Amino acid sequence: MNASTTDRIRRHLVGLKMPRALEALQTTLSRIEQGEVTALEAIEALLGEEYSTRESRRIKMALQTARLTTVKSLSGYDFSFQPSLDRNRVLALAELEFVERRQCVHFLGPPGTGKSHLAIALGFEAVKAGKSVFFATLAELVDSMRKAEREGKLRERVKFLSRYSLLIVDEIGYLPVGSGGGNLFFQLVNACYERCAMIMTGNRGFGEWAEIFGDAVVATALLDRLLHHAVVIPIEGNSYRLREHAALIPEHMRGRTLLGEPAPMPPIKRRPGRPRKEETASTTG
Repeated sequence: MNASTTDRIRRHLVGLKMPRALEALQTTLSRIEQGEVTALEAIEALLGEEYSTRESRRIKMALQTARLTTVKSLSGYDFSFQPSLDRNRVLALAELEFVERRQCVHFLGPPGTGKSHLAIALGFEAVKAGKSVFFATLAELVDSMRKAEREGKLRERVKFLSRYSLLIVDEIGYLPVGSGGGNLFFQLVNACYERCAMIMTGNRGFGEWAEIFGDAVVATALLDRLLHHAVVIPIEGNSYRLREHAALIPEHMRGRTLLGEPAPMPPIKRRPGRPRKEETASTTG
């Protein structure tokens, strides 16, 4: 390939804003001259280099927009530590059909069982597939909506949050939001209903949502929408974060039963001593 042709290719790559292909051009030309690749293979290699670079840049920017600053993957989740979890069911979600169907996925279980990890990993898969994603804790969402309400911009905030293909709401049940927060969250859920997909993680059962949101009517209205097109995945097990210190955790606090309901407290042991008055009366009566 003569110099003038090479110079024209370089100018084309500059004009097309293909810096990675431009960077790889000389190496690719050398491989052609040495007979390592054909011209067609060289073109494919140059375009592949440029595409990979642009895709990496796109994913990085999309993750920042989604607020997924910590990237988690499904391959990095230790399914062996949570045998109650259906691995195939979770992997099926990574095909993102639930996003297309605008369904809501609920991950329910005790703290430390990997709910957020799975939610973020699915969000990462959605970003790679070109879907718009937004991640926030319930407390962060409600706080942002309270601020918008004070500023007279609640409608715009709800419209902004409901425009994403996938909205991930983390940590439902960790902090109560009160009836005011529940009403705000309902407006968001109502806007998202059958318009975008959602993933929610929580450590408490649906029967406790009235306490979380401070109003049984609001909780019922939320569940009416969030369970209509829902995939509910309970996780029973101990905390992965505390696996090395499990012996330090009291037995009744190590696990929680299905759907985040609290495990029964152990029986109270009375100190040895004189019997209570009612016991004395029953033995002497």
